[in-house]
Amino acid sequence: MAPPARPAARPAPAREAVGAARRAAGRTGTAARTVQQRAAHALLTRVAGPDPSAARDAIHATPGPRWFDPASPVGRVHGDASMFAGGVRALLLQSLHPRAMAAVAGHSGYRADPWGRLQRTATFLATTTFGTVADAEQAIEVVKAVHRRIRGTTPDGEPYDASDPHLLRWVHVAEVDSFLAAHQRYGRRPLDAAGCDEYVRQAAVVGERLGATGLPLTYAELQQQLDAYRPELRATPAALEAAHFLLREPPLPAVVRPAYGLITSAGIALMPRWSRAPLRLPDVPAVDAAVLRPVGRFATGAIRWALAAAPPAQPPGPLVLTPPAAPTGTAHVTRPAADDDAAATTTTRTDAALAGG
Repeated sequence: MAPPARPAARPAPAREAVGAARRAAGRTGTAARTVQQRAAHALLTRVAGPDPSAARDAIHATPGPRWFDPASPVGRVHGDASMFAGGVRALLLQSLHPRAMAAVAGHSGYRADPWGRLQRTATFLATTTFGTVADAEQAIEVVKAVHRRIRGTTPDGEPYDASDPHLLRWVHVAEVDSFLAAHQRYGRRPLDAAGCDEYVRQAAVVGERLGATGLPLTYAELQQQLDAYRPELRATPAALEAAHFLLREPPLPAVVRPAYGLITSAGIALMPRWSRAPLRLPDVPAVDAAVLRPVGRFATGAIRWALAAAPPAQPPGPLVLTPPAAPTGTAHVTRPAADDDAAATTTTRTDAALAGG
């Protein structure tokens, strides 16, 4: 039997064309990787500081037991690119509480050092989610010490104290609801119903240690508490100023503002309908469905693509878990009396970053 015929050799011009195509593809791939790496560096230096690798390794590569498995709901939510949109939503929603917003406006310095504040908040979340138990407990004590120094009076004469358990509960509820809403809409792997309940319970571990009491332990309780705070909320001048700064005057070069606008649009699309008018946010359901939600998915996907260029942290060894004591549970949050003027108002600005120090 005759051996199979050898394929005919390509003519020289064809070989040259194939080689040129391969070289062009290689150059395109290299250029794409360069863009991806630069985007990752730009994002991470804003969120983690000037040396993102060192910040990452300090959290993820330090030996010691952890509270949470990174594969658990809190690890999945806090480790996803959807946190960028969730953070925008949390800041806007939290700003609706007048006393929380007064604390932020009077003590946070968010205008003078917005990126420093973002980095502290991001580091706190990452440390208490992925860091060692010792580092998480230290981070919590640092924030509590900062809170003890933050007190004053709102422009309307209401006293505020950043260590007030009721105020801390609002910050916690608004933050947890925002992060979970972003993950369920834009996250790579949304949680099922049991996972949502578990995320709320895990988040309560840190919130309770910060001084909040009666925190929700299920998704249903989270929604009940969010609704119960509504009569206390309204958009104060400080809240409107903060929203304007966050959405329209961010401290960013003009060239990157369009990309930033995609992220803020994704956050706005997640805002509850009742919260939008007080903050002068767009509220057109058809635009949400046709424009803002697809923009949010695109923006989150782009962030996820960029961050994929960052090398993963190397774990210090086998995962060791020291599960924290279970949080004590939910207290009923009562609405103020209906004849109070505050009961008629439905929105305010709170500081999403009280927990960030």
